[in-house]
Amino acid sequence: MYAIIKTGGKQYKVQAGDVLQVEKLENALGSEMAIEEILMVGGDKTHVGTPTVKNAKVMVVVTKQARTMKVFVFKKKRRQGYRKFGTHKQNYTEIFIQSITSPDGQTSKADTKAEVKDITAIRQARFEQKTADSRARAEAMIGQGSKPESESAKIIKKAAASVKKAPAKKAAAKKTAAKKAPSKRSAKKATKTVTKKKK
Repeated sequence: MYAIIKTGGKQYKVQAGDVLQVEKLENALGSEMAIEEILMVGGDKTHVGTPTVKNAKVMVVVTKQARTMKVFVFKKKRRQGYRKFGTHKQNYTEIFIQSITSPDGQTSKADTKAEVKDITAIRQARFEQKTADSRARAEAMIGQGSKPESESAKIIKKAAASVKKAPAKKAAAKKTAAKKAPSKRSAKKATKTVTKKKK
């Protein structure tokens, strides 16, 4: 048995046991809720709603409240000097389809149970694990008699090791340019002009 439900302005085809990401719902984590906006129920007998199917229910469990992966938004208008860059994360709710009930009273239930994931608790646990690991490393280094190096000191050391000393260039001796003697023609012209002035 399947059903077509409507939530968050979107339509989804679901079966018992499906896990679905829908637009954010204001329900607590792990709570059960009934989706009553059912457009169609299919199976042995099909029920089409006008616009919704009466006396039909889809029971769901809220398993996760989280945000999607980061999406990059870039806008540009060519030849206008207009560029904008941004990012976006959309809130969503993950639901587990527990059971579908048709107007006849037939129900189809999921074989598996819903796995509720608290994202904030998982992140907190990861952060605590990382801090515990770093403390253990620092204590081990202190126990060996060496002080733990800071991240900035490590970066400086790596940079210094990667940069090779360039060989010193020998200063080239400057050649003094020999002065050219004035040509005979220019000397004759100079003497002629001087003699004319005397007359």
